[in-house]
Amino acid sequence: MTSFKSVLSLAGAACLTTAVLTAPALALDKPTGTWADLVTNVFADRPMQDGAGIISLDAPYRAEDAAIVPIAMNFTLPPGDSRSIDKVTLVIDENPAPVAAEFTLGKSAGVSHIETRVRVNAYTNVHVVAETSDGQLYVTERYVKAAGGCSAPAGKDQALALAEMGKMKFREFPQQDGDAPGRRQAQIMIHHPNNSGLQKDQVTLNYIPPRFINELTVNQGKDLILKMEGGISISENPNFRFAYIPNGEEVSVDATDTDGAAFHGAWAQQPRSGS
Repeated sequence: MTSFKSVLSLAGAACLTTAVLTAPALALDKPTGTWADLVTNVFADRPMQDGAGIISLDAPYRAEDAAIVPIAMNFTLPPGDSRSIDKVTLVIDENPAPVAAEFTLGKSAGVSHIETRVRVNAYTNVHVVAETSDGQLYVTERYVKAAGGCSAPAGKDQALALAEMGKMKFREFPQQDGDAPGRRQAQIMIHHPNNSGLQKDQVTLNYIPPRFINELTVNQGKDLILKMEGGISISENPNFRFAYIPNGEEVSVDATDTDGAAFHGAWAQQPRSGS
């Protein structure tokens, strides 16, 4: 199987060169078009089942801003299912580098929801693939109308963006309506231009070299909450909101970018309700 990092590297190079227990899930029809190629190149033609009831994807049908399209992914297994969801892959089919992010989920964190913001370069299907602990793949999709997100100018002056690069914010939220008992939502934001390599400096009109967060790991104490391996499709100032089971220990974030820079942040968790 082609590794995730290999797919990111090959796709990125190409874009720059062209500057339930009650009933089994249903097998999908044979994929077609761009998605068929991605199933082969990213997932090695592994069988995929309909993710209805296991994963869902919320995204605008017509995005207001192609450079910051909100994406929300929810995933859960039916009651009594002893498996876990170990990995979630976000794919934007028609983007120059289609694999936007791959999330590895901590065994004890119980992550059931992830939100982020992405660039969308052309009208496209967006797919989310969840992999369970027994190696089964479940997929859902949504169509998004947006264009030009990968080449849209950065929101900040590059000098200012570089000066702030690596600064992080962590926010916890009170229990939300619909949250499962014991879960909490939190949000991580890291200042980073996440340059795609397809954007132009608005003064010089030269292309800005690609530089983006390629790995971000969130732990609580020694326990993994989630790890993200990302590409150029994640928007400027990467932002991730997630639902998880807190253990009360310090939350830490470690990130690296494609230039080899490393960033770190740590915060004490708020006490859980009733503790």
